[in-house]
Amino acid sequence: MIKIGIIGAAGYTAGELLRLLVNHPEAEIVFAHSSSNAGNKVYDVHSGLFGDTELCFSSEYDLNAVDVVFLCGGHGKSTEFWSQNPRPAVLKVIDLAQDYRDESNGYVYGLPEISRERIRKADLLANPGCFATAIQLAILPLAANGLLKDEVNVTAITGSTGAGVKPGATTHFSWRNNNISTYKVFEHQHLKEIGMNVHNLQPSYADSINFVPVRGDFARGIFASVHTDCDLSLEEAQKLYEDFYADAAFTFVSRNPIDLKQVVNTNKCIVALEKHGDKLVISSVIDNLLKGASGQAVQNMNLMFGLDEKTGLKLKASAF
Repeated sequence: MIKIGIIGAAGYTAGELLRLLVNHPEAEIVFAHSSSNAGNKVYDVHSGLFGDTELCFSSEYDLNAVDVVFLCGGHGKSTEFWSQNPRPAVLKVIDLAQDYRDESNGYVYGLPEISRERIRKADLLANPGCFATAIQLAILPLAANGLLKDEVNVTAITGSTGAGVKPGATTHFSWRNNNISTYKVFEHQHLKEIGMNVHNLQPSYADSINFVPVRGDFARGIFASVHTDCDLSLEEAQKLYEDFYADAAFTFVSRNPIDLKQVVNTNKCIVALEKHGDKLVISSVIDNLLKGASGQAVQNMNLMFGLDEKTGLKLKASAF
């Protein structure tokens, strides 16, 4: 059994992580750390776990007692955590914040579709961002074949859980319900990691990736719509994408229109292509809390410990 610790265990991503790991056949949760909830049952916060576990939140943690630790704090908290705690040499780390997504300090960027073999050998893993996952899976087949030749334009809408568990003016139900808005236009923090991997695959690419993020009036999921100039025919583009993802465990290419309900509550990404004149339009859908966060983190854990990457992740979408 893989012995697991979770730091910052009260948030949305940690709740999904607990849900997956409680039912994972090779996982044993040793501690779920949350100072503010210490002593309480995890189901007191993550109510969907009622009846599944009697695990309590703890105020203390022993990094020597686990094989892997998941860091689920806010951005900047991981750097702060390691400034206060020495890492045991044999401890593996999966960081769900953005602190090390630039692959600093020996971390490997954990997008299995392009880094599976590096992930298998990694001790330190930086889990990708949710928008970054959806957008990269839409465009990396083009970059890997040197086919990005112009600006890439992205509009992507996300559910309210993408903003985290801490309440804010734009996450309050009465504001979010029946409402949408844009934010961080052309300046979203996930552009950095997207640009890093695009450049790694196609060093010659020097145009802009223009990203308009949208707050949606639903709880979970990301729908990204991407368009860029492309000389391929639709049939050629579909074959290129199908070949690129032929051995991907969770990324699939559909020849039919796609929607969020196909992926919510799963670790899947589904992409679909259209061609309009010179423009290739790529749609990409994921669950922001699973393939965009905790599901991908468990997928990476499986790879790091030599398991089938699908272990514990055979989840069914809730279609209605």
